[in-house]
Amino acid sequence: MPSKTVYTSKIILSYSIDCLIFAPAIAVSYMSLIQLDIKGISYSQTQSGAYALVLTEIDGNRTLPIVIGAFEAQSIAIALEKEIKPPRPLTHDLFKTFSDRFQINVTKVIIHKLVDGVFFSSLICERDGLEEIIDARTSDAIALATRFNAPIFTYEAILEKAGIYLKLDAEEIISDTNDYELEEILGEDSDTNSENELSKLSLKELNEALNNAVSQEDYEAAAIIRDEIDKRV
Repeated sequence: MPSKTVYTSKIILSYSIDCLIFAPAIAVSYMSLIQLDIKGISYSQTQSGAYALVLTEIDGNRTLPIVIGAFEAQSIAIALEKEIKPPRPLTHDLFKTFSDRFQINVTKVIIHKLVDGVFFSSLICERDGLEEIIDARTSDAIALATRFNAPIFTYEAILEKAGIYLKLDAEEIISDTNDYELEEILGEDSDTNSENELSKLSLKELNEALNNAVSQEDYEAAAIIRDEIDKRV
């Protein structure tokens, strides 16, 4: 069914086969939304240099894999890893700071459309009791959702079209939400010799090395050091 646009006074409602997209400042009905959680991030098997962000249905067993770029994968991973704080704000951190300064809150992210393998998303924002909807790339929208602690939603039609049922073999290649393999996301293969050297350091020395790596924005090294610290505490 082709998309249609209905004009009613100053209100514009656009809808397609996948979902409804409402113009800003309209009371939105969020019926049939399905909440998703971030399952993990892994290398994309289909696109070189890209990553697969895997979202999972909270009240079900379907997953929604979305191919994203390396920068967005790094940004999402850093936001989820509370221990790593960049000395300078990343682009999504800057957006969060800007929004906080002007009292703008992202209340939810909705993945509302899928066309030719490309997902379209919206940021649902609120300020002074007024709701605004901003179009965004899905990777950027999720990177912001992790910073605003905003829930992520999609529609049943999209899950039916692009979702897959989680099987054992899928679980084996996707890192768990609480165990992101950041050394694969933030850099290439880790150096085994470096890990052996880290095992000789004390906790105090490891924490100093972690702070030094973060200050130099060497997130690959920071992730490896963090993992070594986690083994001991």
